[in-house]
Amino acid sequence: MRYQESVIEGRNAVTEALRSDRPMDRIYIQDGCQDGAVSTIKREAKKRDVQVRFVAKERLDQMSQTGRHQGVIAYVAAYEYADVSDILQLARDKGEDPFILLLDGIEDPHNLGAIIRTANQAGAHGVIIPKNRAASLTAVVAKTSAGALNYTPVAKVTNLARCIEDLKKEGLWFACGDMGGEVMYRQNLKGPIGLVIGSEGEGVSRLVREKCDFVVSIPMKGQIDSLNASVAAGVLCYEIVRQRGEQ
Repeated sequence: MRYQESVIEGRNAVTEALRSDRPMDRIYIQDGCQDGAVSTIKREAKKRDVQVRFVAKERLDQMSQTGRHQGVIAYVAAYEYADVSDILQLARDKGEDPFILLLDGIEDPHNLGAIIRTANQAGAHGVIIPKNRAASLTAVVAKTSAGALNYTPVAKVTNLARCIEDLKKEGLWFACGDMGGEVMYRQNLKGPIGLVIGSEGEGVSRLVREKCDFVVSIPMKGQIDSLNASVAAGVLCYEIVRQRGEQ
């Protein structure tokens, strides 16, 4: 189901949106607010595992579209998130080995949208993103995906490393994209696979990388040492496509 991305301002409005279970990305609360209404919002957000950030009043004033935020602003997702189980079921429905992209720390919404678009074209069954330190399904992501969000499920998880452990129990192997790995042509990328892509600046975090089964790299011939995250994801996805075509 698609939702119009929106900004919700004011304590009562945010509380009601939480209680109606609208898919919410994060809530911003003014530093120092401790009254009953704010406590209710924090309690309802915790129940639903919605991220809460505390910021200065000046930041909220800049974010506000109405000028009446009452110290609380929430962002509602443009699309409803899937469950990881939905992604696995999609692979089963197609009679294919699961092929999933896991994105660690991709904060640029244009990169996220481009990766979702590539995932769709490469036949991946879904994309998994973390709840913290990552872009969410905003209108910018939806636009950049060029419609792919209508067909490629995106799940959001609290702990990416734990998600990898759970998916290993479903038979998946995990390849971490990183400059220090074995060249992709020399790795076996067939079968049920999760491809982990990190941010351009920091790459894949240590804890997530340690959960992966092997590290795979893209051969570089130029003078710079890295590719844009969405480009790297595309190159690695299509090496997986090539190898899967040989099965």
